[in-house]
Amino acid sequence: MPESLALQAFIFGLISAASLPLGAIVARFWTPGNRVIAALMAFGGGALLAALTIDLVVESLNRGHYSQLAVGCLIGGFLFVALNAWINSQGGFLRKVGTTVSYLTRSKSKDFKRLFKRLSRSPLFNALPPQQIQHLVPLIERQTFQPGQALMTQGKEGENLYIIDQGQVRVVDEIQQRQLASLGADDVVGEISLLTGNLHTASVIADGEVSAWVLKKEDFDELVKVIPSFAKAIIEVTEHRLKELGAEKTLSEEQAEDWYDAAKHRVDDAITAPTASDVKEAAASYSAAPLAIWLGIFLDGIPESFVIGASMLHASISLSLIAGLFLSNFPEAFSSSLGMREQGYSFNRILIMWTSLMIFTGIGAWLGSVFFVGVELTTFSLVEGIAAGAMLTVIAETMLPEAYHRGGGVTGISTLLGFLAAIFFTTL
Repeated sequence: MPESLALQAFIFGLISAASLPLGAIVARFWTPGNRVIAALMAFGGGALLAALTIDLVVESLNRGHYSQLAVGCLIGGFLFVALNAWINSQGGFLRKVGTTVSYLTRSKSKDFKRLFKRLSRSPLFNALPPQQIQHLVPLIERQTFQPGQALMTQGKEGENLYIIDQGQVRVVDEIQQRQLASLGADDVVGEISLLTGNLHTASVIADGEVSAWVLKKEDFDELVKVIPSFAKAIIEVTEHRLKELGAEKTLSEEQAEDWYDAAKHRVDDAITAPTASDVKEAAASYSAAPLAIWLGIFLDGIPESFVIGASMLHASISLSLIAGLFLSNFPEAFSSSLGMREQGYSFNRILIMWTSLMIFTGIGAWLGSVFFVGVELTTFSLVEGIAAGAMLTVIAETMLPEAYHRGGGVTGISTLLGFLAAIFFTTL
C-alpha cells in the first residue's frame, strides 16, 4: 500500500475530529441555553446517523453481505454497551449532562430500593402504605459521618432517625462511661426518642467512617400528619418499644416481601433529578474520573477512526462520512466541555483532552488503512458492521438522550436537519 494513502487516511482522520478541540474552544467563550445545546446535539446525532447509514450499512448491503453486517452490528453494539458501562462505573458518566443525570438517578433508585428492602422488615415503616412511599423518598437523605463523630448525643432531644447503611457505631452511656452496644448495617437508631419525645439515653458515635440514611424529626412528624395509617403504627410501635426496649417485632417473610414488591415500584416516580451538589459530590468520589471521561469520549470515536482508513482501501474517501463525523463531533465536544467546565475542569485541561482525541482519531484512521490491506470484502463488511453498531449505540445511548434531556421537542426536527445535512455532501 502506498504510504501516501496512509498519510491521507491520517489527515482525513484529523479533519473528521478537528471539531473536537473546536467545540472546546467555542465552549470557552459561549454558554448557550439548553435548547440551543439540544439542537446542536440532535443535529450531530442526525448527521452521524446519515453517515453510518450511507457509508457503512448501504455499502455492505450493496455487496450482498447482510449476515456479516448484522453480526458486526451486534458485536459493535454489545461491545460498546459493555465498555461504556464499565467506564461509567469509574466516573465516565460525568462526560455529559444527560449521562450524569441518568447514571445518578439510576444509582439513587438502586440505593433506595436497597434501603426499602431493609425497611420492609421494620414494623414502623412496614405500616407505611406502599402507595404512599413517594412521600418518604424526598424526605430521606444519605449522610456520611467521620470516625468519632456523634450521630446522637446523650441528654439531647431526638432530631433524626438513622438507618445505618455501612460501617459500625457505638452506643455509649457517657455518664457511666461504658459501651452499651455496637450496631452496624441495617440497624435503626434514634427512633425511640422520635416516637416518645424523650431525651436520648445514650450517645451514638461513629466507629470508623459511617454511611447512614437520615430522616429528620420534622419530616417524620409530617409523615404522621399526612398518612393516618402511619400515625396509628407510631402509637403501636411506641407502646411496644416502651415495654420491650430494643426488641424488634418480627414480621413474616411474606409480609416483608409483599411490602417491598409494592413499594419499589413507587421509587422511580418519586426520585428527583440530581442537584449540582449531587454531581459535585459524585465527581469528588471518583478519583479516576478525568481518565474515565477521556476514555469514554475516546470509546465514542474508536469505530469511526478505524473505518475512515479502512474504507479508503476500497474506494475514495466519502465526503458524507467525513462531514457526518465532523458535524457530530462538534456538538459532542461542545456539550461535554460545558459540563466539564461546570465540574471545575480548567480550559487548558479540557482543550488538551479534546486535542489528544483528535490526534488519536488520525492515528486510528492511519492504523485502519494499514491493518486492513488485503482483507476480504466479507471481513471488511463485518468491520463496517462493528463500527455501525457501535456508532448507532452511541447515538441512541448518549447523543439523543442528552439532546432530549436538555431541549425536549427541539430534538426531532434538529435530528432530521443533521441527517439531511450529511446526505447533502453525497450530492457534491
